[in-house]
Amino acid sequence: MAAFSSRSCLQYLLHLAQDNLDFRLPSPFWCLDGLSEEDVHSIMARSVCAKSAFELWGHGQTHSELRTSLLNFPSEIMSPFMHKDSTYRINVYTFNKTLLFADRIKRIDALEYLPFEGTVSLKNPQHIFCLLEDYGTDPNNIPEDPNYIYFGRWIADGQRDLIRSHSVKNRHFIGNTSMDAGLSFIMANHARVKQDDLVFDPFVGTGSLLVACSHFGAYVCGTDIDYNTIHGKGRSSRKNQKWRGPDENIRANLRQYGAQKMYVDVMVSDASKPAWRDAALFDAIVTDPPYGIREATRRTGSHKDIAKPAEESHVPVSQAYHLSDIFTDLLNFSAHHLVMGGRLVYWLPVYRPEYCEEMVPLHPCLQLISNCEQTLSSHTSRRLITMEKIKEPEEFDSLAHLSDPRFSAYQGHNAFREKYFSGLNKKSTKENNKSDVSGD
Repeated sequence: MAAFSSRSCLQYLLHLAQDNLDFRLPSPFWCLDGLSEEDVHSIMARSVCAKSAFELWGHGQTHSELRTSLLNFPSEIMSPFMHKDSTYRINVYTFNKTLLFADRIKRIDALEYLPFEGTVSLKNPQHIFCLLEDYGTDPNNIPEDPNYIYFGRWIADGQRDLIRSHSVKNRHFIGNTSMDAGLSFIMANHARVKQDDLVFDPFVGTGSLLVACSHFGAYVCGTDIDYNTIHGKGRSSRKNQKWRGPDENIRANLRQYGAQKMYVDVMVSDASKPAWRDAALFDAIVTDPPYGIREATRRTGSHKDIAKPAEESHVPVSQAYHLSDIFTDLLNFSAHHLVMGGRLVYWLPVYRPEYCEEMVPLHPCLQLISNCEQTLSSHTSRRLITMEKIKEPEEFDSLAHLSDPRFSAYQGHNAFREKYFSGLNKKSTKENNKSDVSGD
């Protein structure tokens, strides 16, 4: 490892949480270049995916290589944290392997070549140093020796506690499709939600995304077509509770987390027929549209929308709302109602055997920033789509999707429900066949 020439050349190490780790990656440790310590603190003050961040002092495939790397590290960077008036502690972390306490002590004693002059303080040290050993990502094939070793100075921990403190299990008001706390905070981070932003969710449900955005100081509001959900009425989603209580609503959720002052309001409204004036109102739109699996995809219907058969006099209150139409309307709404530079963050359900990047809806006013996959099953997943407004809409931008050659590709989302259940039926049939064979 080449010696660092100055503090500006420092590397920082992120330790990602195991439950967020994509096991296609070779390691849960990421090295970051070109950042200051203040940048790292800013990242860790928001991240729910990273456990800890460290100023990287040395690394290697063996402890011998680590020693060489550490001895080449500039002493002028080390010395402010090792002088005789300082207190410190050394922690040993291992990924994919558990070490005995005696082995951890041996690892610490082996670092005697480092010029520590301060006093050890296990309870309240001024500085914390960490030795991190990576044993790969396969729990069924753990090597005897680590694949890689890192040593550095602890900088900050991530916001993993938010996942526990905001868990849906302990939330006052929930529904069948309430968004997981961790994913809600990830979406808020993708939207770059900040203090005094105005954030909108057009498919608000029980308001999980509003809870996450309000935590970062944003004012929040939303709409939903379901009257009972908006008003906290009807059957409860909780086990052993038949009906919702008198104070089960979105406002109560924000009150639970001390964020009631960030609550603007929610109202019953059809996302296909927005009730807002034509103006750039929102700093971010963060939402999880219905997929037609555990919640219906509906929009209001009328005489104008539906051709009524001659023999039937009933006008349905609602009609099917195809997924392709949901996304087209969502992108058009975002183009008109986001401020310049504002972000749209939403989930796009896909049938994995047929997925391609051309299936992601586009809009002339919105730039695709990121496209991340969350696998749901062997045949389905959903993509977290982040888009940013780059220009104001012009007269025919709302019809641009009709001339887009990709339009027919993402019309395929309309059959997601049928493909989802088709995959489940195929899996069930295979399991039944196996059961029949074993029964013979």
